[in-house]
Amino acid sequence: MATYTADAPVLDNYHAVVSAFSDFLTVAIHTILYERDIYPRSSFLAARKFNCPVRQSRHPKVCKWIQDAVAAVEVEMLKVRVDICKVVLCDVSVVISAGGDNLCTLSNVSLVIHAPPPSSAPLERFLFSTAAFPSLPSSEVLTPFNGSPPPAADLPEQFRATISRLSTLSSALSPLPPDCSFTLVTELRDDADIHPPLAPDTPWLAAEPHLQKQRKRNESEAQPGSTRGKDLGGVKTTPIRNVESGAFVMEMWVEEGKAKFEG
Repeated sequence: MATYTADAPVLDNYHAVVSAFSDFLTVAIHTILYERDIYPRSSFLAARKFNCPVRQSRHPKVCKWIQDAVAAVEVEMLKVRVDICKVVLCDVSVVISAGGDNLCTLSNVSLVIHAPPPSSAPLERFLFSTAAFPSLPSSEVLTPFNGSPPPAADLPEQFRATISRLSTLSSALSPLPPDCSFTLVTELRDDADIHPPLAPDTPWLAAEPHLQKQRKRNESEAQPGSTRGKDLGGVKTTPIRNVESGAFVMEMWVEEGKAKFEG
């Protein structure tokens, strides 16, 4: 069994790495929603996590959405394949590809903040890059890594620093309009053998084309300007923090889209 615990994870296998990521992602989403004023600040409770003060939404539906969305991401990181997905408030949707038994085909998880209707244009993307997570056969989820795991206190300490950075990030970002919405999006690594069927019975949906990176199957398919959606990358990128503790290697940054400045 994985030896992961909420505040002092022992990163001795892949399952523990994914569990630690899920735990941090949950806190980070609550923090971003609070700091970016997606909901009234009075609707958040003061709490503690990773031995630091954090904010948590008190609204049951918001908490349930975050819990379900993060659980869906965790399940896919522990399954055979996951492809680009979109999660909408109160409606988790996913596209799952087939074949293979390597884990962590996931390269990014991002929280996308959209402008209010009718445009609903992406204004900010908070990216959590998991591209450096281990990739191994599904039969080795609980197999101990070679070598000694990092000290148990190392990862929570880095999580504290990252949450602290998120809590002060609003001063570096231009304000958002009122009544914004948000989605959670995952992206695949560029493996040519991953085919994402859009089966009607899957609980996931493909993200909008302007938020998808077009993945070529071979070099002959490559065309200038066709490798990324027009809203990927943004016009301004602000680094947040790199987290590295044993097999847990994650980069974080935020992109501000052109619609934010045009508006």
